[in-house]
Amino acid sequence: MNLSKLVDVYRGGRVESSHFGHIAVVNSDGKLLYSLGDPNRVTYARSSVKPLQTIPVVETGAADFFEMCESDISLCCASHSGEDQHTDRVLAILGRAGIEDTSLQCGTHIPHSQDTYKKLMAEGKDLTPLYSNCSGKHTGMLVTAKYMGETLEDYYLPSHPVQQRILKAISEVAEYPIEKIQMGTDGCGVPVHALPLERFAYAFARMARPDSMGEERAKAANRITTAMMNYPEMVGGTGRFCTDFMNATKGRLFGKAGAEAVYLIGDRETGIGIAIKIEDGNGRAAYPVALETLRQLNFISEEQLNKVMHHYRPVLKNARQENVGEMVPSFSLHKC
Repeated sequence: MNLSKLVDVYRGGRVESSHFGHIAVVNSDGKLLYSLGDPNRVTYARSSVKPLQTIPVVETGAADFFEMCESDISLCCASHSGEDQHTDRVLAILGRAGIEDTSLQCGTHIPHSQDTYKKLMAEGKDLTPLYSNCSGKHTGMLVTAKYMGETLEDYYLPSHPVQQRILKAISEVAEYPIEKIQMGTDGCGVPVHALPLERFAYAFARMARPDSMGEERAKAANRITTAMMNYPEMVGGTGRFCTDFMNATKGRLFGKAGAEAVYLIGDRETGIGIAIKIEDGNGRAAYPVALETLRQLNFISEEQLNKVMHHYRPVLKNARQENVGEMVPSFSLHKC
């Protein structure tokens, strides 16, 4: 496997560590424009693929039937922080569909928002799946099953129609045969899909410029990506990269992070998709790489980059909160 160094980690002016990985830049015609490492690395996109997983929520008619607004649809694409703005919206969507939050099968973990976690502990409340960063995605799955008259208790299983529709949508948008898609189980219990990295870049390129996918799917793709860009606070939360990045780029770019250091981006202006995978799975490297890729492609201005500088050149701090180093992107895209 080819690997390229993407980020250097400095301490005291000396490189202490480096992160290696892969980048694929693809246009909406499927042409690989730039790459580093192995653009064909078969990769689980993890939560980066949530915008594609949201397609059936819209296409089945569930979103319209349950009066889902743009914020609701953006939340279906989220790895949210568990803030009140996220959990209140999950409960509102489920309430309109007549579904109890106990139906969520995404498991529990400490919410990303430390304020939320401290409040729960102070009030003696238990963590529930509502606070999972994937509860928005699971809510979309549940309301789709409810609208289609399907069972709710097993919506997360690979054989369920909800998951089969998602698998079909990913295959079609990425133009990659279903039988070649490798399957695993994501952290929240639903199926996760592995495709070559450049296929995920192509899928996001098509989401950015969806005309080739037919009228119905193009409308769904536009609705999903517009929702993400108009309500980026639903996709992540306070201080989160996805939220800050989409706020800074003013409706041109949409992006989604995935566990194990995956990041996918679509550019509506050029119809180009970008897929990034940090080989060691350390998410701290993904955001500097994403922003440096956009800088080299001239997709982001210096003014916009300055707004997210803390993600682009993250400062390392010690336990005394003193600045002791920084992370610096260290690559040049290879034109294919």
